[in-house]
Amino acid sequence: MTTLVLGARAAVWAALGTVRDPELDEPLTDLGFVARCEVSDAGHAVIRLRLPTYFCAPNFAFLMVADAYDAVAGVPGLTGLDIRLEDHFAADVINRGVAARQGFVASFEGEAVDELDTLRYDFVRKAVLAGTDRVCRSLGGRDPRALTLGDVPASPDLDRLRARRRELGLPAGDGDPLLLDPATGQAVAPADAKRHLAFARLTRTSMEANSGVCRGMLRARYSLTSEEEGTG
Repeated sequence: MTTLVLGARAAVWAALGTVRDPELDEPLTDLGFVARCEVSDAGHAVIRLRLPTYFCAPNFAFLMVADAYDAVAGVPGLTGLDIRLEDHFAADVINRGVAARQGFVASFEGEAVDELDTLRYDFVRKAVLAGTDRVCRSLGGRDPRALTLGDVPASPDLDRLRARRRELGLPAGDGDPLLLDPATGQAVAPADAKRHLAFARLTRTSMEANSGVCRGMLRARYSLTSEEEGTG
């Protein structure tokens, strides 16, 4: 494999790493959802995606495949892209729809009535809540009610929280409050902080539990070791 091909493959893998499972808020590459990632000498990329079960929700699956297509299509120098979901009951419909850039409703004609923007934003709001809990857990007993994002020590969790807030168009600057209602963009009132933090903790715990279940099912389905999950 030439240095040029290795570089292209690394660029494609990095692009896939920007694509997240919408429910788990984790990269497909970390979750082991990329079964194959190859780039030919001519610059043609071949991507194969997989999911933990045959019956994973088709709307989630469509989002991931479509997002992966968009991410990899933006890699400079590629001459072609063949990206497909495998081993899923709706794989043929999803693959055809994504390749034709049809959208979810047109792909599932007669079955789907709405595109997936609302679903996507709902999951990003959950990611904001979970991220808030992660950041608050690192405060060492400081009261988060009066803190701004700039008061919080720098960390990957804080960067991730800022990024998710920006995705929703929410305030994410140093002077913006740490505790923010992701649905309204308003600061959480002190009287509501305890309930907000409890919901954030529950959201984070639920997402992490679901992530563990999905990883375990994927390993069992494809007889993977934990080291093999993220190799593509």
